Amino acid sequence: MEIIGGGRLEVRLTRADVGKRVSVRYVTESAAPGERFSDAVGVLTSWDAGVLTITRKSGETVRIPELRLAAGKVVPAAPARRRGPAATFPELSRVAARAWQPVESEPLGGWILRAADGFTRRANSVLPEGDPGRPVAEALEAVRKWYADRGLPAYVQAATGAESAQELLCADLERLGWRREVTAELRIAALAPLADREPGPAEVRLSRTLDEPWLRRYQRFTEAGPAVRHVLSSGPSVWFASVAGTGEVPAAIGRCVVDGRWAGFMAVEVDPAHRRRGLATAVMAALARQALDEGASAAWLQVEADNDGARALYEGMDFAVHHHYHHYRQAEA
Repeated sequence: MEIIGGGRLEVRLTRADVGKRVSVRYVTESAAPGERFSDAVGVLTSWDAGVLTITRKSGETVRIPELRLAAGKVVPAAPARRRGPAATFPELSRVAARAWQPVESEPLGGWILRAADGFTRRANSVLPEGDPGRPVAEALEAVRKWYADRGLPAYVQAATGAESAQELLCADLERLGWRREVTAELRIAALAPLADREPGPAEVRLSRTLDEPWLRRYQRFTEAGPAVRHVLSSGPSVWFASVAGTGEVPAAIGRCVVDGRWAGFMAVEVDPAHRRRGLATAVMAALARQALDEGASAAWLQVEADNDGARALYEGMDFAVHHHYHHYRQAEA
Protein backbone atom coordinates (compact mmCIF):
# COMPACT_ATOMS: atom_id res chain seq x y z
CA MET A 1 0.00 0.00 0.00
CA GLU A 2 1.07 3.57 -0.53
CA ILE A 3 2.13 5.21 2.77
CA ILE A 4 3.23 8.84 2.90
CA GLY A 5 4.86 10.88 5.62
CA GLY A 6 3.39 10.42 9.06
CA GLY A 7 2.28 6.86 8.27
CA ARG A 8 -0.87 7.98 6.44
CA LEU A 9 -2.30 5.91 3.60
CA GLU A 10 -2.89 7.57 0.23
CA VAL A 11 -4.99 6.78 -2.82
CA ARG A 12 -2.88 7.18 -5.94
CA LEU A 13 -5.43 6.00 -8.48
CA THR A 14 -7.58 7.81 -11.03
CA ARG A 15 -10.14 6.72 -13.60
CA ALA A 16 -7.33 6.80 -16.16
CA ASP A 17 -5.95 3.67 -14.47
CA VAL A 18 -8.85 1.46 -15.60
CA GLY A 19 -7.32 -1.59 -17.29
CA LYS A 20 -4.21 -1.59 -15.09
CA ARG A 21 -3.27 -3.95 -12.27
CA VAL A 22 -3.82 -2.26 -8.93
CA SER A 23 -3.57 -2.89 -5.21
CA VAL A 24 -6.07 -1.21 -2.89
CA ARG A 25 -6.97 -1.11 0.80
CA TYR A 26 -10.52 -0.20 1.73
CA VAL A 27 -12.73 0.15 4.76
CA THR A 28 -15.05 -2.82 5.18
CA GLU A 29 -18.67 -2.60 6.21
CA SER A 30 -17.89 -4.70 9.29
CA ALA A 31 -17.19 -2.81 12.45
CA ALA A 32 -15.75 -5.86 14.21
CA PRO A 33 -12.36 -5.32 15.89
CA GLY A 34 -9.47 -6.05 13.56
CA GLU A 35 -11.70 -6.20 10.48
CA ARG A 36 -11.81 -2.56 9.55
CA PHE A 37 -9.64 -2.88 6.43
CA SER A 38 -9.52 -5.34 3.59
CA ASP A 39 -7.21 -5.55 0.58
CA ALA A 40 -7.76 -6.35 -3.09
CA VAL A 41 -5.25 -6.92 -5.88
CA GLY A 42 -6.30 -7.31 -9.48
CA VAL A 43 -7.19 -5.43 -12.65
CA LEU A 44 -9.22 -2.24 -12.25
CA THR A 45 -11.98 -3.03 -14.73
CA SER A 46 -14.26 -0.06 -14.12
CA TRP A 47 -14.74 3.08 -12.05
CA ASP A 48 -18.29 4.29 -12.56
CA ALA A 49 -20.89 6.07 -10.42
CA GLY A 50 -18.53 6.23 -7.49
CA VAL A 51 -17.76 2.49 -7.45
CA LEU A 52 -14.51 0.75 -8.39
CA THR A 53 -14.63 -2.80 -9.77
CA ILE A 54 -11.51 -4.93 -9.40
CA THR A 55 -11.23 -8.34 -11.05
CA ARG A 56 -8.98 -10.70 -9.15
CA LYS A 57 -6.81 -13.38 -10.74
CA SER A 58 -9.49 -16.00 -10.09
CA GLY A 59 -12.09 -13.96 -11.98
CA GLU A 60 -13.86 -12.90 -8.79
CA THR A 61 -15.00 -9.27 -8.88
CA VAL A 62 -14.80 -6.89 -5.93
CA ARG A 63 -16.89 -3.71 -5.96
CA ILE A 64 -15.67 -0.92 -3.70
CA PRO A 65 -17.38 2.45 -3.16
CA GLU A 66 -14.72 5.10 -3.72
CA LEU A 67 -15.62 6.71 -0.38
CA ARG A 68 -14.35 3.55 1.33
CA LEU A 69 -10.91 3.68 -0.30
CA ALA A 70 -8.08 4.08 2.18
CA ALA A 71 -5.13 3.50 -0.16
CA GLY A 72 -4.43 2.40 -3.69
CA LYS A 73 -1.80 2.33 -6.37
CA VAL A 74 -0.92 0.80 -9.72
CA VAL A 75 1.34 -2.24 -9.32
CA PRO A 76 3.51 -4.12 -11.83
CA ALA A 77 2.25 -7.23 -13.55
CA ALA A 78 2.48 -10.35 -11.43
CA PRO A 79 6.03 -11.75 -11.47
CA ALA A 80 6.78 -14.88 -13.45
CA ARG A 81 6.11 -18.07 -11.54
CA ARG A 82 9.04 -19.78 -9.93
CA ARG A 83 7.57 -23.17 -10.77
CA GLY A 84 7.13 -24.47 -14.28
CA PRO A 85 8.21 -23.16 -17.68
CA ALA A 86 7.99 -19.55 -18.77
CA ALA A 87 4.84 -19.02 -20.82
CA THR A 88 2.67 -16.17 -22.02
CA PHE A 89 -1.10 -16.17 -22.01
CA PRO A 90 -1.44 -15.78 -25.81
CA GLU A 91 0.91 -18.72 -26.40
CA LEU A 92 -0.97 -21.02 -24.04
CA SER A 93 -4.35 -19.91 -25.34
CA ARG A 94 -3.38 -20.84 -28.89
CA VAL A 95 -1.82 -24.17 -27.83
CA ALA A 96 -4.92 -25.14 -25.84
CA ALA A 97 -7.20 -24.22 -28.77
CA ARG A 98 -5.19 -26.38 -31.20
CA ALA A 99 -5.53 -29.34 -28.85
CA TRP A 100 -9.35 -29.24 -28.79
CA GLN A 101 -10.53 -28.16 -32.22
CA PRO A 102 -14.16 -27.53 -33.21
CA VAL A 103 -15.91 -28.98 -36.21
CA GLU A 104 -16.77 -25.52 -37.48
CA SER A 105 -15.18 -22.13 -36.87
CA GLU A 106 -15.66 -18.63 -38.20
CA PRO A 107 -13.84 -15.36 -37.48
CA LEU A 108 -15.62 -12.34 -36.05
CA GLY A 109 -12.88 -9.74 -36.26
CA GLY A 110 -10.32 -11.01 -33.77
CA TRP A 111 -12.79 -13.45 -32.19
CA ILE A 112 -13.18 -17.06 -33.28
CA LEU A 113 -16.66 -18.58 -33.20
CA ARG A 114 -16.45 -22.34 -32.61
CA ALA A 115 -19.04 -25.11 -32.79
CA ALA A 116 -18.96 -28.90 -32.45
CA ASP A 117 -22.57 -30.02 -32.14
CA GLY A 118 -22.59 -29.05 -28.45
CA PHE A 119 -19.76 -31.37 -27.34
CA THR A 120 -18.03 -29.43 -24.52
CA ARG A 121 -18.08 -25.69 -23.90
CA ARG A 122 -14.47 -25.39 -25.07
CA ALA A 123 -15.39 -26.49 -28.60
CA ASN A 124 -18.67 -24.54 -28.59
CA SER A 125 -17.68 -21.09 -27.43
CA VAL A 126 -16.17 -17.88 -28.71
CA LEU A 127 -12.40 -17.63 -28.35
CA PRO A 128 -11.48 -13.90 -28.21
CA GLU A 129 -7.99 -13.58 -29.66
CA GLY A 130 -8.22 -9.85 -30.39
CA ASP A 131 -10.66 -7.05 -31.03
CA PRO A 132 -13.98 -8.12 -32.61
CA GLY A 133 -13.85 -5.07 -34.87
CA ARG A 134 -17.08 -3.63 -33.52
CA PRO A 135 -18.54 -2.62 -30.14
CA VAL A 136 -18.69 -5.55 -27.73
CA ALA A 137 -22.48 -5.37 -27.39
CA GLU A 138 -22.86 -5.53 -31.18
CA ALA A 139 -20.37 -8.40 -31.41
CA LEU A 140 -22.26 -10.36 -28.73
CA GLU A 141 -25.49 -9.98 -30.65
CA ALA A 142 -23.78 -11.49 -33.70
CA VAL A 143 -22.46 -14.27 -31.45
CA ARG A 144 -25.91 -15.02 -30.08
CA LYS A 145 -27.38 -15.26 -33.59
CA TRP A 146 -24.54 -17.47 -34.89
CA TYR A 147 -25.07 -20.03 -32.15
CA ALA A 148 -28.86 -19.80 -32.29
CA ASP A 149 -28.69 -20.66 -36.00
CA ARG A 150 -26.96 -23.90 -34.94
CA GLY A 151 -29.36 -24.67 -32.13
CA LEU A 152 -26.67 -24.03 -29.51
CA PRO A 153 -26.41 -21.76 -26.47
CA ALA A 154 -23.96 -18.91 -26.88
CA TYR A 155 -20.82 -19.03 -24.74
CA VAL A 156 -17.77 -16.79 -24.57
CA GLN A 157 -14.50 -18.12 -23.16
CA ALA A 158 -12.44 -15.41 -21.44
CA ALA A 159 -9.40 -15.56 -19.15
CA THR A 160 -8.11 -13.74 -16.08
CA GLY A 161 -4.98 -13.79 -13.99
CA ALA A 162 -2.14 -13.47 -16.49
CA GLU A 163 -0.53 -10.57 -18.31
CA SER A 164 -2.50 -9.77 -21.49
CA ALA A 165 -5.53 -11.70 -20.20
CA GLN A 166 -9.10 -10.50 -20.61
CA GLU A 167 -10.35 -8.94 -17.37
CA LEU A 168 -11.83 -5.97 -19.22
CA LEU A 169 -13.78 -8.27 -21.52
CA CYS A 170 -15.04 -10.24 -18.52
CA ALA A 171 -16.27 -6.99 -16.98
CA ASP A 172 -18.03 -6.05 -20.23
CA LEU A 173 -19.70 -9.47 -20.38
CA GLU A 174 -21.03 -9.14 -16.84
CA ARG A 175 -22.20 -5.60 -17.49
CA LEU A 176 -24.10 -6.80 -20.56
CA GLY A 177 -25.88 -9.58 -18.70
CA TRP A 178 -23.59 -12.56 -19.34
CA ARG A 179 -22.81 -14.79 -16.35
CA ARG A 180 -20.02 -17.21 -15.57
CA GLU A 181 -21.20 -20.83 -15.64
CA VAL A 182 -17.87 -22.49 -14.97
CA THR A 183 -14.30 -21.53 -14.12
CA ALA A 184 -11.23 -23.65 -14.81
CA GLU A 185 -7.53 -23.40 -14.13
CA LEU A 186 -4.89 -23.80 -16.80
CA ARG A 187 -1.86 -25.31 -15.05
CA ILE A 188 1.68 -25.80 -16.33
CA ALA A 189 4.71 -27.83 -15.28
CA ALA A 190 8.05 -29.08 -16.51
CA LEU A 191 7.59 -32.27 -18.51
CA ALA A 192 10.70 -34.28 -17.56
CA PRO A 193 9.85 -34.73 -13.84
CA LEU A 194 6.45 -36.10 -14.84
CA ALA A 195 8.02 -38.53 -17.29
CA ASP A 196 10.54 -39.63 -14.63
CA ARG A 197 7.84 -40.84 -12.25
CA GLU A 198 7.74 -44.53 -11.51
CA PRO A 199 5.65 -46.34 -14.12
CA GLY A 200 3.81 -48.36 -11.44
CA PRO A 201 2.37 -51.86 -11.71
CA ALA A 202 -0.09 -51.09 -14.50
CA GLU A 203 0.83 -51.47 -18.16
CA VAL A 204 -0.16 -48.41 -20.17
CA ARG A 205 -0.96 -48.88 -23.83
CA LEU A 206 -0.46 -45.93 -26.19
CA SER A 207 -2.23 -45.59 -29.49
CA ARG A 208 -2.86 -43.07 -32.22
CA THR A 209 -6.34 -44.49 -32.65
CA LEU A 210 -9.45 -43.45 -30.76
CA ASP A 211 -11.15 -46.80 -30.21
CA GLU A 212 -14.51 -47.88 -28.79
CA PRO A 213 -13.21 -49.16 -25.41
CA TRP A 214 -11.49 -45.79 -24.77
CA LEU A 215 -14.71 -43.95 -25.60
CA ARG A 216 -16.73 -46.16 -23.26
CA ARG A 217 -14.52 -45.12 -20.37
CA TYR A 218 -14.61 -41.42 -21.32
CA GLN A 219 -18.42 -41.05 -21.47
CA ARG A 220 -18.52 -37.24 -21.46
CA PHE A 221 -21.26 -37.29 -24.08
CA THR A 222 -24.67 -38.82 -24.77
CA GLU A 223 -23.62 -40.32 -28.10
CA ALA A 224 -20.16 -40.69 -29.65
CA GLY A 225 -21.11 -39.01 -32.90
CA PRO A 226 -18.83 -37.48 -35.54
CA ALA A 227 -18.32 -34.24 -33.60
CA VAL A 228 -17.06 -36.10 -30.52
CA ARG A 229 -14.61 -38.11 -32.58
CA HIS A 230 -13.48 -35.03 -34.48
CA VAL A 231 -12.70 -33.01 -31.35
CA LEU A 232 -10.94 -35.85 -29.54
CA SER A 233 -8.84 -36.73 -32.59
CA SER A 234 -7.84 -33.13 -33.36
CA GLY A 235 -4.44 -31.65 -32.68
CA PRO A 236 -0.89 -31.64 -34.05
CA SER A 237 0.20 -34.99 -32.52
CA VAL A 238 -2.47 -36.87 -30.59
CA TRP A 239 -1.97 -39.90 -28.34
CA PHE A 240 -4.50 -41.99 -26.45
CA ALA A 241 -3.50 -44.00 -23.37
CA SER A 242 -5.39 -46.81 -21.67
CA VAL A 243 -4.91 -49.32 -18.87
CA ALA A 244 -6.75 -52.62 -19.22
CA GLY A 245 -9.64 -53.24 -16.83
CA THR A 246 -11.50 -56.38 -15.83
CA GLY A 247 -13.69 -56.27 -18.93
CA GLU A 248 -13.63 -54.53 -22.28
CA VAL A 249 -13.73 -51.05 -20.74
CA PRO A 250 -10.30 -49.72 -19.66
CA ALA A 251 -9.60 -49.11 -15.99
CA ALA A 252 -7.99 -45.78 -16.87
CA ILE A 253 -7.52 -43.57 -19.90
CA GLY A 254 -5.82 -40.35 -20.92
CA ARG A 255 -5.17 -38.15 -23.93
CA CYS A 256 -2.10 -36.09 -24.82
CA VAL A 257 -1.52 -33.60 -27.62
CA VAL A 258 2.09 -32.76 -28.44
CA ASP A 259 2.51 -29.34 -30.02
CA GLY A 260 6.08 -28.05 -30.28
CA ARG A 261 7.51 -27.66 -26.79
CA TRP A 262 4.11 -28.27 -25.18
CA ALA A 263 2.38 -31.49 -24.17
CA GLY A 264 -1.26 -31.05 -23.18
CA PHE A 265 -2.99 -33.64 -20.98
CA MET A 266 -6.75 -34.18 -21.19
CA ALA A 267 -9.43 -36.77 -20.51
CA VAL A 268 -7.53 -38.48 -17.68
CA GLU A 269 -10.17 -40.72 -16.13
CA VAL A 270 -10.06 -43.74 -13.83
CA ASP A 271 -12.75 -46.30 -13.07
CA PRO A 272 -13.96 -45.54 -9.51
CA ALA A 273 -13.30 -49.18 -8.60
CA HIS A 274 -9.61 -48.75 -9.52
CA ARG A 275 -8.87 -45.39 -7.95
CA ARG A 276 -6.04 -44.70 -5.47
CA ARG A 277 -3.81 -47.22 -7.25
CA GLY A 278 -1.69 -44.67 -9.12
CA LEU A 279 -3.32 -45.30 -12.49
CA ALA A 280 -3.79 -41.63 -13.34
CA THR A 281 -0.12 -40.98 -12.59
CA ALA A 282 0.92 -44.02 -14.65
CA VAL A 283 -1.14 -42.84 -17.62
CA MET A 284 0.29 -39.32 -17.49
CA ALA A 285 3.85 -40.54 -17.04
CA ALA A 286 3.59 -42.81 -20.08
CA LEU A 287 2.17 -40.00 -22.20
CA ALA A 288 4.87 -37.63 -20.90
CA ARG A 289 7.63 -40.01 -21.97
CA GLN A 290 6.13 -40.17 -25.46
CA ALA A 291 5.93 -36.38 -25.58
CA LEU A 292 9.58 -36.09 -24.51
CA ASP A 293 10.54 -38.41 -27.36
CA GLU A 294 8.81 -35.97 -29.72
CA GLY A 295 10.79 -33.01 -28.40
CA ALA A 296 8.35 -31.49 -25.90
CA SER A 297 9.69 -30.02 -22.66
CA ALA A 298 6.68 -28.40 -20.96
CA ALA A 299 3.27 -29.67 -19.86
CA TRP A 300 -0.15 -28.09 -19.48
CA LEU A 301 -3.60 -29.21 -18.47
CA GLN A 302 -6.98 -27.76 -17.57
CA VAL A 303 -9.02 -28.57 -14.48
CA GLU A 304 -12.28 -27.09 -13.24
CA ALA A 305 -11.83 -24.91 -10.18
CA ASP A 306 -14.31 -26.91 -8.09
CA ASN A 307 -12.72 -30.32 -8.82
CA ASP A 308 -10.78 -30.56 -5.57
CA GLY A 309 -9.63 -34.14 -6.09
CA ALA A 310 -8.09 -33.51 -9.51
CA ARG A 311 -6.57 -30.22 -8.37
CA ALA A 312 -4.87 -31.99 -5.47
CA LEU A 313 -3.55 -34.69 -7.81
CA TYR A 314 -2.05 -32.16 -10.21
CA GLU A 315 -0.68 -30.03 -7.40
CA GLY A 316 1.20 -33.12 -6.26
CA MET A 317 2.67 -33.39 -9.74
CA ASP A 318 3.94 -29.78 -9.48
CA PHE A 319 1.44 -28.32 -11.93
CA ALA A 320 1.11 -24.62 -11.02
CA VAL A 321 -1.80 -22.35 -11.97
CA HIS A 322 -0.89 -20.08 -14.88
CA HIS A 323 -4.29 -18.44 -15.38
CA HIS A 324 -8.02 -19.03 -15.04
CA TYR A 325 -10.52 -19.17 -17.84
CA HIS A 326 -14.27 -18.80 -17.65
CA HIS A 327 -17.24 -19.65 -19.82
CA TYR A 328 -19.85 -16.92 -19.90
CA ARG A 329 -23.43 -17.47 -21.04
CA GLN A 330 -26.07 -14.84 -21.61
CA ALA A 331 -28.46 -14.76 -18.65
CA GLU A 332 -32.01 -15.83 -19.36
CA ALA A 333 -34.43 -12.96 -19.79
